[in-house]
Amino acid sequence: MSAAPLVVMLSAAHPPDDVRVVRKEGAALAEAGWRVRHLCPGPPEAARGVAGVAIETYRRRGGWRGRLLGLPALARRAAESGAAVLHASEPDAWLAALLAARASGARVVLDVHEHYPSRLDARLPAPLRPLARAALRALCRAAGRAADAVVVAKDGLAEDFAAPGRTVAVRNYAPDLPVAPRAHGPGPLTLVHSGALTASRGWPQMLGALALAPPDTRLRLVGRFTDGSEAAFLARAAALGLEGRIERLPWLPQREALARVAEADIGLVLFQPGETNHRLALPHKLFDCMLAGLPVIVPAFAEEVAAAVRAAGCGEVVDSADPAAIAAAIARLADPARRAALGAAGRRAALTRFGWAGEAARLVALYRRLAPLPPAGPGGAAVL
Repeated sequence: MSAAPLVVMLSAAHPPDDVRVVRKEGAALAEAGWRVRHLCPGPPEAARGVAGVAIETYRRRGGWRGRLLGLPALARRAAESGAAVLHASEPDAWLAALLAARASGARVVLDVHEHYPSRLDARLPAPLRPLARAALRALCRAAGRAADAVVVAKDGLAEDFAAPGRTVAVRNYAPDLPVAPRAHGPGPLTLVHSGALTASRGWPQMLGALALAPPDTRLRLVGRFTDGSEAAFLARAAALGLEGRIERLPWLPQREALARVAEADIGLVLFQPGETNHRLALPHKLFDCMLAGLPVIVPAFAEEVAAAVRAAGCGEVVDSADPAAIAAAIARLADPARRAALGAAGRRAALTRFGWAGEAARLVALYRRLAPLPPAGPGGAAVL
């Protein structure tokens, strides 16, 4: 009897239990019948099963230097894995997968999470940015031509790979998780922000809006600072007299984080303008809030986020660079009946139009072409 093909989700930076790579994509493939393994950096104790996905960790040095120096070893591990498909989740993992495939014959899927041609904008003088973008776009297109398929996490990323016949959109829509919707009632408001927190994701504006809101309004943060600005955040909160109104929770497992989100009243997605990745953002936190029945406050310039919120009718679209505009949106959402109506609309959309099931089906259909499963045995069970 033939075994189901092995899919190796190859990561150079994503954590062992990453939401998109493991709990959404890997879990969907495992449920459909493929053997799935996530090869990723992490401590040995993280090597366990998650959502039907086997976790295999490796150690590497920190930073970009560590990632680059670790590429040969990562490519070697991938080549020796026995994978039918290498599903790579960052540009250096793409390169490792393409090198490994030359030795092993595996198919390669590039999973594109960000707008990579603009990644160097913040580090380069303005005159050099067009040249850097052109060079990075050329590299993306070369990688796209060499791969068997390209999976994009949001629609605006596909054009950089110039592979329309081999590109599939698998968006970060709402997870299929049981969570009771928020029961909105009168009383002080709790705002919530989950995931990575940085200055460019709006904590200065968040604090400014909190200072303008009624004094019993609270802010819950679920996640961690990823840009080294935590000390500046704490100093600014102290200067505004907000320390007692802010609750800080660490990075939590997906289900627990979603439960903490569902205890709040209003979800915040406050990306700041000036970054292409922010304009094209489609973050997990948006759909987590929708699934939990929270109205959301989101940036007008963030095209896909604003379009989703307008389509669902589930929140306020504002100038996220203006604390007064955010505070005014909070005031408009003080009415519990309005919060309940918007939250219910968002939840309906998260369970239907913006649910993960349709995205998972597209991913599974791609894999049925790349690495067909063995024929079904008696009773419809796959022959393993």
